[in-house]
Amino acid sequence: MGNSIGNIFKLTSFGESHGLKIGGVIDGCPSGLTIDLKYIQEELDRRKPGQSKITTSRTERDKVEFMSGIFEGKTTGTPIGFTISNKNYKTEDYDKIKDVFRPSHADFTYQEKYGLRDYRGGGRSSARETACRVVAGAVAKLILRSYNIEISAYVWSVGNIFANVDNLSFDDITNSKEKNIVRCPDESVALKMIDFISDLKKKGNSVGGQIKCHIKGVPSGLGEPVFDKLHADLAKAMLSINAVKGFEYGSGFKGSKMLGSEHNDEFELNNGKVTTKTNFSGGIQGGVSNGEEIYFKVAFKPVATILTKQKSVDKEKNNIEIKAEGRHDPCVVPRAVPIVESMTAMVIVDHLLRNRTTKL
Repeated sequence: MGNSIGNIFKLTSFGESHGLKIGGVIDGCPSGLTIDLKYIQEELDRRKPGQSKITTSRTERDKVEFMSGIFEGKTTGTPIGFTISNKNYKTEDYDKIKDVFRPSHADFTYQEKYGLRDYRGGGRSSARETACRVVAGAVAKLILRSYNIEISAYVWSVGNIFANVDNLSFDDITNSKEKNIVRCPDESVALKMIDFISDLKKKGNSVGGQIKCHIKGVPSGLGEPVFDKLHADLAKAMLSINAVKGFEYGSGFKGSKMLGSEHNDEFELNNGKVTTKTNFSGGIQGGVSNGEEIYFKVAFKPVATILTKQKSVDKEKNNIEIKAEGRHDPCVVPRAVPIVESMTAMVIVDHLLRNRTTKL
């Protein structure tokens, strides 16, 4: 029913925005993994609401509680069950719109699909569910540590404001992106982004942006042609995130403007290792990783809830005018950085485990 992702390393999530709890079950995690609870909570804290002046004012501790699959600090190989309680929700903010279809929300489509919907904060369609992904992603990142694989995502753009990171290394980006509340490694541009988002928040409006993600240390050979190509699974994982409108890896759409003589990544030997002179392929060729750094971009639309009057219809098919209430992000991109990293980690771990069956 579309509530699970992964083949071997699999997450099934459950819960709604204003329900008692959200949570999930992580299946396929190998036994013997030391679970760093402090690290997992820190990852959740990077995603949680109310963390800065440019995010929603809803405050949630997002304290994760593990119920199974862990014994004496290590995974047992059995399903890992966890929950996160919802505490700071205001259902009354949504009473006025329970019969209204908000523009660009999932209200209409959920009503059409199921014949009813949980209107409280969007119910299952709410980005609140992504907290479950961050828990599973943090566990996946712990696995990736043993493979020396690192993932680093950051805010590349907000609206028409773009970061310049051409001269920054992977480590530079990783070390600097968390030094500001917008999670952009270009400090001067980050200040412009923060001012822009803060102004939009005061006006009750919203804006989108792009996140760029780099994966370092991925071995060659990951990916399952033809339908589970590595970039195809990364694309599905990213496009499953709330508000995502686009995915582009390697040269992306710019590659369509290039000649083959410009775009081909020529091979060369470096200390006995096969590498490429350029990396327009984004570390993936034929759907399989080639050992180079993998990189991609994810585009997010403006948050659908804006505090200005809009025209819509209700369940009785009357034309109406609505004005949303509640606490919402003016720009979801800064809080989405750990979500992108988490979904990336789950895909890479899943393919690492699948790759064990490729050859004797």
